[in-house]
Order: sequence, then structure tokens, then C-alpha cells
Amino acid sequence: MIAATVLGSGMTFIDATGVNVAMPVLQKDLHTSLAGAQWVVESYQLLLASLLLVGGALGDRYGRRRLFMIGVALFSVTSLGCALAPTIGTLVAARALQGVAAALLVPESLAIVSASFDDKERPRAIGLWSSFTSLTVLLGPVLGGWLVDHASWRWLFFVNLPIGALALVLAAVGVEESRDPAQARLDWVGAVLVTLALGAIVYPMVEWSHGEHGRLSAILGAGFVLVGLFVWVERRIDSPMLPPDLFRSRTFSAANLLTLFLYAGLGATMFFIPFDLIDLHGFSATAAGASYLPMVVLITVLSPLAGKWAAKHGWRGPLIAGPVLAGCGFVLFALPGLEARYWTSFFPAAVVLGLGMGITVAPLTTAVMGSAGREHAGIASGVNNAVSRAAGLLAIAFVGMIVALVRGHLADAGTGGDEAFLGGLRVAFLVCAGMAAVAAVCGTMTGGVEVRR
Repeated sequence: MIAATVLGSGMTFIDATGVNVAMPVLQKDLHTSLAGAQWVVESYQLLLASLLLVGGALGDRYGRRRLFMIGVALFSVTSLGCALAPTIGTLVAARALQGVAAALLVPESLAIVSASFDDKERPRAIGLWSSFTSLTVLLGPVLGGWLVDHASWRWLFFVNLPIGALALVLAAVGVEESRDPAQARLDWVGAVLVTLALGAIVYPMVEWSHGEHGRLSAILGAGFVLVGLFVWVERRIDSPMLPPDLFRSRTFSAANLLTLFLYAGLGATMFFIPFDLIDLHGFSATAAGASYLPMVVLITVLSPLAGKWAAKHGWRGPLIAGPVLAGCGFVLFALPGLEARYWTSFFPAAVVLGLGMGITVAPLTTAVMGSAGREHAGIASGVNNAVSRAAGLLAIAFVGMIVALVRGHLADAGTGGDEAFLGGLRVAFLVCAGMAAVAAVCGTMTGGVEVRR
């Protein structure tokens, strides 16, 4: 049972990290712009972030195993579509459908584990699931880089086919059906509104550097109006996907704001690091993928330790110190010049960023869950997961707009192509550092002792 859920969710984790590493090569192969490359990630993230909570509710109502298997099957089929995509447009469309599949698959994976064990065995089972899924996160960048160097970026998606087939077989024979209709909440109005709102905000920022600014400004304004309409609707319907009562807790609100800003900086940095390493510093895709390992290893090792510390002493300290360290890591990524070497420039940045995130991740989860109370644990976890996904979605669009504008300004001033791109990336990493600083301020508002029961 655990093997099936690890394989299913592992596909999405490998894709999430592997696609970033492949992006510079994919961009050249499909002859697309930076904006086109951004849409390969953004189309997936948009549908995943928007539908994640609805996907969990569908599993509660119609059966977690059923939705998990539908998600795995759809993710496999859409992966084939991504692998065979002849143009950037068809790849973006296939990635959007892949995001829908992930929204069905991701929430059901852990829900199946939780529903399959009693209170005594559940923590060990979740710990085992977390350990194995962490390995897939470690594997993703290196596997993605190796496949790009030795085969093609298309194999990043082809490998999902045998993984998905095995996950389906294991789920069919080893997972019992479970559901909880009383807890199911299907807020289709909210899902449509949040999808339209996020899309209307992201689209103008991605297209800003080469679009008509008056039209894009109007679309951006409409996006913020839709955000307001979404909040208004959520306050008035019986079963909202984003329950307003949760945000009466200052700690819950502050923790999710911290998530928004910190994961925004992380998401944008993870997207642009491969462009820096491959396009400007001549790294192979495999080496660029391996550059993620210090961060991922430190997060994996430090998270349990930081979680235990937060459980004993409170989460406020780590939620201030962690974002501050992460911000220092973002600043270090902004420093290397075109002649920089990995071990003296990028490795220290990766280590400092990994330390910051490793200190933050588990205490942040503790703060979210502790402030929500046991009766709201599931929805609180889902909301925080959706916020982290939306953060990356918005940040890649916003920071990408900044990169394009700075690069264009420097090029117009006579700066060479690589230097202009490097200048844009430097500003981007500094913006990410600013986001981490805001996250640290949010950490000061989490209290550290509030627990709702």
C-alpha cells in the first residue's frame, strides 16, 4: 500500500524538480522564449494549486483509492502527451492537464496512508511514506539532468509510464477503498474563481515583456477583482474550500503568509538556478541537477530535528531564524560572476539556503497544524499545501517579469547578452531575498505557544 502511494506521488515530485533542470535545454529544443519556458511550469502549477483542495474533497466523497488511481492514470497519459509534444503550445496544454491529474493524485496519496492505519501505527506509516518520498525529491534533479544529457528532456515524462503502471497495479491489489462523505467539501464555485483569479494575475506578468501593457494591466486588475470575489464567496457559502474561520487564528494566518513569501522565493530560485548554471556557466544538466543536492539533503536531515525542537520549545524562533538564513542563501546566489566556480560560489549558497529551509519546514508545519486544532487538521494541511503551490506559481511569473525587464534594460544600454541575463538573475535572487525577509517578519507574529484544540 505504501509502495503504491510512494510511486504515485513520487512521479509528481520527480517531475517538479526534474523539469526545472531540463528547462534551459527544453527552451532551446522547442525554440521558445523565456516566457514560453515559464508557461511549461506555470500551466501545471496553476491547475494543481487551484484544484488541490477540491481533489482532496473528491477523494473523501467518492473514494480515495478510486481518485488516486484516476489521478495516476491521467498523470501517466498526460505525461505521454508531454513527451510527444511537437511544439511549446502542445507541451503547455499537456502540462496543464497533468496539473489536473496531480490535483487528484497528490492529496489522496497521504490520505490513503492516514486512513489505512490506526492511531498507534499511523505515525510510523506516515514517517515511512515521508522518508521514501524524500528520496524521490532527491532523485528528481539528478535523474532529470542525467536524462537530459544522455537521452532527451522528453524522457523525463516517458519514465512516468512504467512508474504509473506499477503504481496502478499495486493500488488495485494492495489498497482498500476508504471514504468519509461527511467531511467532503466540493466547492466548485471557489475552485473556478481561484483558477480564473490566479490565471488572470499570472498571465500578464509572464507576457509583460513583449505584450501590450494596457490590455495586460486590465487583465491583472480583473485578477485582483476575482480574488476579492473569491474571498466574498468563501465567506458566504456553507462548505468553502478555504474556510474563513481558520484565519481567525493569528498564528495560522501568519504561518500561511510566511509560507507564501518564503516558498515564493524558493520557487523562483529553483526555476532560475538551472538557467544560471547551464546557460551562463556551462554546467551540464546532470551537474546542474546535482547542485540541488546540498539543499535537499540538509532539508531532509534537519527537518526532523527542527520539528522536535519546535515541539519542545515553540516554533517562533525557527520561523524567524530559518527565513533569515534562507534570505542569506538567496543573496549568495546573486553574487557569482560569469567566471565563478561551483565549490566557491554556488555550493555555499546552496548550503546556506538548505540550512534555512531545513530549520523552517517542520516548525512551519507544526505551527499550521497546532494553530488549527485536530478537528481542522486535514483542511489546514491542505490550505498550507495549496498556499505553497500558489506561491511558486506567482513568484515564477513575477520574478520572471523582473528578469526580462532588467535584461532588456541592460541590453538596450549596450551590455552584452550574457552579462545582461546575469544582471537580471542577480536582481531576481535579491528580490527572493526580500521575500524571505518578509517571511521572517511573519515568523515574529506566529507566537509559538497558541494551540487550538
